[in-house]
Amino acid sequence: QVQLVESGGGLVQAGGSLRLSCIVSGIFGAIYDIGWYRQAPGKQRELVAVFKVSDDNINYADYVKDRFTISRDNTKKALYLQMNSLKPEDTAVYYCWGNKITWPPREYWGQGTQVTVSS
Repeated sequence: QVQLVESGGGLVQAGGSLRLSCIVSGIFGAIYDIGWYRQAPGKQRELVAVFKVSDDNINYADYVKDRFTISRDNTKKALYLQMNSLKPEDTAVYYCWGNKITWPPREYWGQGTQVTVSS
């Protein structure tokens, strides 16, 4: 059974830090891209950072480069997002995401964790 369970969200002042965690079961492996998306109120869900297995690379959205760091622990089957220098515009629900890159492709989502940055 596939499960992605996020934790670590909360309320923080601008300039502060948070670390999100995602425990993954069922899909952690060489055929899955895995990463973080976010969705702010009234906006579309957008990519934050992702491990791409196809080219063994990490992609960051421009608006989080040099502030956020994605990491993973293959032993624990865990994914992390260290968020520093948080801004009010980072306020959103953050989702853990997995994508099976082999046929048939399939996406998986966690339930989301709320991050609120106050000014």
